Amino acid sequence: MAKLRLSIACSNYDRTRALLEGRIPVDGIELTCLDLPIEEIFFRMLRHHEFDVAEMSLSSYVLSLFAEKPRLIAIPVFPSRFFRHSCIFINRESGIREPRDLIGKRVGTPEYQMTAGAWIRGILSDEYKVPVASVTYFRGGEEEPGRLEKLRLSLPPEIRLESIPPKKTLSAMLDAGEIDALYTARMPSSFVRGSGNVRRLFENYQAVERDYYSRTKIFPVMHTVVIRRDVYEKSPWVAQSLYKAFARAQQEAYKELYETGALNFMLPWLVQHVEETRVLMGTDFWPYGLEPNAQTLATFLRYSFEQGLAKRLLKPEELFAPETLESFKI
Repeated sequence: MAKLRLSIACSNYDRTRALLEGRIPVDGIELTCLDLPIEEIFFRMLRHHEFDVAEMSLSSYVLSLFAEKPRLIAIPVFPSRFFRHSCIFINRESGIREPRDLIGKRVGTPEYQMTAGAWIRGILSDEYKVPVASVTYFRGGEEEPGRLEKLRLSLPPEIRLESIPPKKTLSAMLDAGEIDALYTARMPSSFVRGSGNVRRLFENYQAVERDYYSRTKIFPVMHTVVIRRDVYEKSPWVAQSLYKAFARAQQEAYKELYETGALNFMLPWLVQHVEETRVLMGTDFWPYGLEPNAQTLATFLRYSFEQGLAKRLLKPEELFAPETLESFKI
């Protein structure tokens, strides 16, 4: 019997590589895989729905559910997770020494709706009493002028959001002191090149992030995997087939991280890092599925609603194809 041919756009991570390279079969499906920059994947999928399956910004996916006819449905696979305390950058002359100093400041964000920014704003509000509406946000390209929101926003009036001049970038504006801080997913070039004007708010970010996890048990989800609804509605079985394949590929990555015959990655103390992570976070420290991620997802959905993005407070189970939320037992 011929397999269903589907296209998939997804980054070639350690946890997706076995699937994208064809070492992990997908029940009933033949994949055409495209390894593209995540910004390109998100843009093309949200604007034009070009792929059958795609890695997707969690925030963008949540917003897409409020369309009159939602075009996407997700499976509980999370190819990208990241503690974002390290992704708050400040100008050294801004007067910002601690999180509360952000209140009243000018803060850049490539897109207000991006997942990293939503997590950062939520964590600053919950953990450091920096209200979301207490700063003025400036959106635009971080390294290239002209970046726009991928989805149309309708924010409450207390959220002050302005666009930067069309020929400027957030990285350069932070370096020049034209904005005071930047909430972002990628390190700005003004920081990477060591200009001296830009530093992290949390310079000891690993200790801060480990403490955050110890108290909250939250490892922030950045991306999920979505299927075009027309594909899913025609063949609902594809959701479970894809979920199972992504889970098998992830198990291969777990094994490779803890291989001592020869290191699979160029980190001298990789094995020690894995062991330390297991002590703090358990053996399945990057879980897939709804149940082990329910608290993390509920926290993000609350942030999305509180920040004027989601139009109502969603429940985690509303995000995913129902077939992927239960399994048979023998």
